[in-house]
Amino acid sequence: MRRPRRNHSAQFKAKVALATLRGDQTLAELASQFDVHPNQITQWKQQAVENLAATFEKGGDAKGEIEIKDLHAKIGQLTLENDFLERALAKAGWPSARR
Repeated sequence: MRRPRRNHSAQFKAKVALATLRGDQTLAELASQFDVHPNQITQWKQQAVENLAATFEKGGDAKGEIEIKDLHAKIGQLTLENDFLERALAKAGWPSARR
């Protein structure tokens, strides 16, 4: 019988990959210790090694920069919507909500 699919946290994956990189234990020992298939451990190790350089890049996190741009765009959109609604309320004779 197959075991149901498990979703491991990024922290767990990093812990397993780091243990693999230390080289203190064999792949079989790590698989037994963490109850994960050896092929999965090998994949996580490869991902960790490939993404290690990004940790030390200058200029910050590119993903964070994209998120900041998205947030600025959203702020601008919400400001426009608030201004529009404020004018619509004024035309309808309702008092301002920004007092």
